[in-house]
Amino acid sequence: MPLEFEKPIEELEAKIAELEGFAASSGVDLSGELQVLRERLAQLKSETFDNLSRWERVQLARAPGRPTTLDVIGGIMTEFVELYGDRTYGEDPAVVGGLARFEGTSVVVVGHQKGRDTKENIRRNFAMPHPEGYRKAMRMMDLADRFGRPFIAFIDTPGAYPGVSAEERGQAWVIAQSIQRMARLRVPAIAIILGEGGSGGALAIGVGNRVLILENAWYSVISPESCAAILWRDAKEAAKAAEALKLSAPDLLNLGIVDRIIPEPSGGAHRDPAATLANIKQALQATLAELAGLSPEQLFEDRYRRFRGLGRYQA
Repeated sequence: MPLEFEKPIEELEAKIAELEGFAASSGVDLSGELQVLRERLAQLKSETFDNLSRWERVQLARAPGRPTTLDVIGGIMTEFVELYGDRTYGEDPAVVGGLARFEGTSVVVVGHQKGRDTKENIRRNFAMPHPEGYRKAMRMMDLADRFGRPFIAFIDTPGAYPGVSAEERGQAWVIAQSIQRMARLRVPAIAIILGEGGSGGALAIGVGNRVLILENAWYSVISPESCAAILWRDAKEAAKAAEALKLSAPDLLNLGIVDRIIPEPSGGAHRDPAATLANIKQALQATLAELAGLSPEQLFEDRYRRFRGLGRYQA
């Protein structure tokens, strides 16, 4: 189903397809008309996708078909062995992690996992982790340090689960522990924001030496809807909140919150997942190479300096 701002594009694409079908079946030469429509389509796509608002980028970050953590792992890595459970309470399907190989290098990976359909989204709690999900992530961090393997985190969550069950098991405390544990890693740590990066639920696995973000992903202390509900008592003001939050990839790069933007195909990652995975792979290769020569002590200090220097401000 197209997003609201994509509907004119979808309608024009449907018209072109209809004319192509008619020309093929009737033998009528409509090449001139089709050429005009294709040029108009290219112009419309350029006008739409080259001037996206922050709220439109948020919508693209949530678009069905956008690559999930497991899609990325399966697409750019090999020999993935998923590990389950937190050794304390239970398994949280909202967070996946394990061991894998990336271009011949053994790595430890972890990430939020959204469902590919409604049924799976319910099972994975819409990628909103409980405390056991973050304890699982910390298990992966321990493995990375123990075996000296780079740690790669994929972020895609609207936020940690805010329900009573999560609070009863110490949600805020566990998120703080996860931030602290990742900050102390002695191996290269890279975080990649695939779609949504909401609040502490995202930051819990976002303390990397380098933080990368897909072009239409967002990263913020709060979602636009929640921010609007607090400030204007109306979640429908989410578009206004998104503008105020400056949560888009270009904003974050300008503010020094992220280190690199990974380009997406025109129209968003969901329109060409294979090209998106290729871009992620290239960016990850370059970032790992950049960190490869640093010692454990240098990696620790690099991460400390990065987060101490976050943000742009005027005195």
